Amino acid sequence: MKICTWGDVSSALEGKTKGGGELQIALLAKAMAKAGHEVVVVDLDAKNDFVTEDDIKVFHLKGYNDGIRFLRFFTQRLPKIYSGLKAQNADVYYCQIRDFRHFLAYRAARKTNGAFVIQLASDLDASGLMMKMKYDYLTRFGGLFWVLKTFLTELIFPGLVCNADMVLVQHEGQKESMARKGIKSIIFNNLFELKEIPVITNPSRDYFCYVGSLDKRKGFARFYDLASKAPDISFRVIGQPRDATAFKYYEKIKAFKNVTLMGRLSHSKTMYQIANSKALVSTSPMEGFPNIFIEAWACGIPVFSLSFDPGGIIKREHLGEVADGSIDKLIGLMTKANYNVEFEARAKAYVENNHVLNDKKIKEVSDLFNNIFINRKSGSK
Repeated sequence: MKICTWGDVSSALEGKTKGGGELQIALLAKAMAKAGHEVVVVDLDAKNDFVTEDDIKVFHLKGYNDGIRFLRFFTQRLPKIYSGLKAQNADVYYCQIRDFRHFLAYRAARKTNGAFVIQLASDLDASGLMMKMKYDYLTRFGGLFWVLKTFLTELIFPGLVCNADMVLVQHEGQKESMARKGIKSIIFNNLFELKEIPVITNPSRDYFCYVGSLDKRKGFARFYDLASKAPDISFRVIGQPRDATAFKYYEKIKAFKNVTLMGRLSHSKTMYQIANSKALVSTSPMEGFPNIFIEAWACGIPVFSLSFDPGGIIKREHLGEVADGSIDKLIGLMTKANYNVEFEARAKAYVENNHVLNDKKIKEVSDLFNNIFINRKSGSK
């Protein structure tokens, strides 16, 4: 079977991840390649065609950046993406991350009689416009061209989800949201490579770790409130500010004696900081299924979340604490946090059984996509 995907994925395939969605696309590509399938990536960032060590074929788009700025988006880029996808003549076209340009993969799939699979990468992908406005669009503004692309995404993306041969979701909450819309979906757990998990002989466990994109959308202003209300709790912040709101609070937080700003770290150094901590803290109001949660649990470290609990997994599997939006409650929970050998074993077992890209998981992924392909050919959905 031949599976095709697209995007800025080449860097993630080479271990330089741009974002969580790109990482998951890369890991899916690796899983399918290891299962013996032909995997191709039409990449927007690659300068040349190449084949990865996992035998994934990456195709660049010649002339993608040619033409007059803005106009080339319509005259060059969209046609190049479509022709690149169509030329692969794949059995399955797989897409992730909310983007109207997935309609190009949908068109290519229909032209070649391939299956079109779309995966949700955030709870917002399953939400209505008002939720997206509150937790995404109103937290950032990228100019008129951004407005145009956002409008097109809102116009086109929901139809792609409705007409996909299969919709993959990250957790039970997203599945329920799809069911309310009358859309069948399958829970497809985030994949995780069990590597760079540090072994620390005598971890300090004297601070809480805050990791990720520092911006308004991810709740960095709420983290500022948390740190200011809990002067006796130590924090280490890993990441760089990405918008005006984050820059403002980042400067203010420099005066806090209980916060150490680590800046951007390599993945291995980030994992060390997490493994050495008491817990990972999240103040994000809306996510999908954060890779950083899985990485913390793989280290045997709990997640203390202000608001977000993906599909209720934290509470259901006892993988940390959720404060239901209350900073005071979160502080109370954090003051009681203690290292627990039983928790470490439970968290690591959860990751091993549900997310680790091992032989069992590779077969599971391969079987899923084989069934999607067979159902497409047989005319069932």
